[in-house]
Amino acid sequence: MEKERHVLVILPHPDDETYMAGTLAAYIHQGAPVTYVCLTLGEMGRNMGNPLFANRVTLPEIRKKELEASARAIGIQDLRRMGLLDKTIEFEDQELLIRNIGSLIEELKPSLILTFYPGYSVHPDHDATGRAVIRTVERLPEAKRPKVYCAAFSKGCREILGQPDITNDVTNFLAAKVASFQAHRSQFQLMAFLDNKSFDDPELQKRLGREQFWTYRFG
Repeated sequence: MEKERHVLVILPHPDDETYMAGTLAAYIHQGAPVTYVCLTLGEMGRNMGNPLFANRVTLPEIRKKELEASARAIGIQDLRRMGLLDKTIEFEDQELLIRNIGSLIEELKPSLILTFYPGYSVHPDHDATGRAVIRTVERLPEAKRPKVYCAAFSKGCREILGQPDITNDVTNFLAAKVASFQAHRSQFQLMAFLDNKSFDDPELQKRLGREQFWTYRFG
C-alpha cells in the first residue's frame, strides 16, 4: 500500500467502515492519520439485534456507541458525525453537503479519500454519499485534488467498471476488522461465524482478507 499523508473516509452509515476496516487499520499502522466522517447514525436500519435488543427509539444511541467502538477497534482517533438523517442523503441540500465536504478537505488536506462508487454501491445513501464526494473533488483545481478510491459491490459492477484497481491484502489486520464487525452487534448476523474462527482460518481469510477499490478518474 502506498503511504498517504492523511486519509479521509466519508461514508453514510455506522458499519459501512467494516467494508474497508483492514485497509484503514493498515494505513494507521503505517502512521497515516485517518479521519472518518459518518454522515448518519443509521437510525432507519431494519436490524434490531439477534436476539432482539434494540427498538426504533433506542437504535440511534446504540448505533452511535457501536460506531465509536468500531472506530476504536480499527484505531481511528478522529471520528466525526455529520448528523444527517438516515435514508435521506439524496434529498439533502446537495450544495450544502458539497460545501461541508469541501470544508473538510480544506481543513485536513487529505492525500486520499475513501468512499463508495456512485451508482455501484447498492444503497441510495451509499450512492448519494459517493456522488457528493466526487462532485466536491471535481470542483477543486486538478493539482489540489486528492486521490479518490471507491468501494463498489453492486451486481454486474465489474462488467461496467472493470476489475478493481486496488486489491489490499489485509490478512495481517483481521483482528481489527473482525473487532469492527463485532462492534456492530445490532446489525450483523455473521457473529457466530466470526466468533468461532481463528485469524489464520482459511475460510475467514478468504471472506475477509482482501479489500478492493476502484480509482475514480475525473474527466
